[in-house]
Amino acid sequence: MNKKQEKPLLVIITGPTAVGKTNLCIDLALEYNTEILSCDSRQFYKEISIGTAKPTKSELAKVKHHFIEHLSVKDYYNVSEYEDDAIQKLDNLFKKKNIVFMTGGSGLYIDAVCNGIDSLPNPSAELRKKLKDKYEDEGIESIQKHLKEIDPEYYDIVDIKNPNRILRALEVCIESGEKYSELRKSIKKERSFRILKIVLNIERQELFQRINYRVDIMIKNGLLDEVKNVFLLKDYNALKTVGYREIFAYLENEIELNQAIENIKTNTRRYAKRQLTWLKKDSEYHWFSPNQKKEIIELINSY
Repeated sequence: MNKKQEKPLLVIITGPTAVGKTNLCIDLALEYNTEILSCDSRQFYKEISIGTAKPTKSELAKVKHHFIEHLSVKDYYNVSEYEDDAIQKLDNLFKKKNIVFMTGGSGLYIDAVCNGIDSLPNPSAELRKKLKDKYEDEGIESIQKHLKEIDPEYYDIVDIKNPNRILRALEVCIESGEKYSELRKSIKKERSFRILKIVLNIERQELFQRINYRVDIMIKNGLLDEVKNVFLLKDYNALKTVGYREIFAYLENEIELNQAIENIKTNTRRYAKRQLTWLKKDSEYHWFSPNQKKEIIELINSY
């Protein structure tokens, strides 16, 4: 019995934001008559759609998607819970499908499904309070600097605008006395399915043009009103993300709207660069441009 007969196949389609993952993945899922799991952590939440570039209603009608709008921004949810939910969903899907697609740009969530989540130490309440007070008293720059000093490898790939990610890494580093980046490299969990990893990428200038255009379209489609509707929820972690925090700053009269829009573009471009940095560290990925559908199908069929 060959590998193809032994185990079903999970095909991951990832890449930087705005590269064209959604369209290609829907085309591929239709080609193989199967379903899609989202691993885009921003698309889990039902209150936010425009700023997270969720698939449209017509796109969702073409192919069944999982893990889109299954949570409220008020819900606590972490990558470990996603690992459990995604593996359970895949086990069920593979009873009727030999191939399933997963798409999104959240590298940590992809790694959770492929490799499993590391068992990391939980900090003492005293340490957690001390770090949180440092952040609130001295600002995000202070904890960014601290992380860069004790774990420069993780600093290079983390979203440095996300205080929760930084605080978690600092907690683990200080509690364990080891680097967070090294503790996260644990033994890979065995999975009951094979995994094929595909990255979509294009020239950086074109990618940045797509990002800028997409932000303009989001504004045109009502992003400002969407952010206004969740303004009272702005302290929830799910909303401390690109596209929302910049407009929150505008709504709080900290900056002008035009500056908020430019900040969204700038921060999205930076996020895309961090996504690529993360993906380039994994040699298992096969790199394609979004228009290489034929070549991707050939790879899937040969795998």
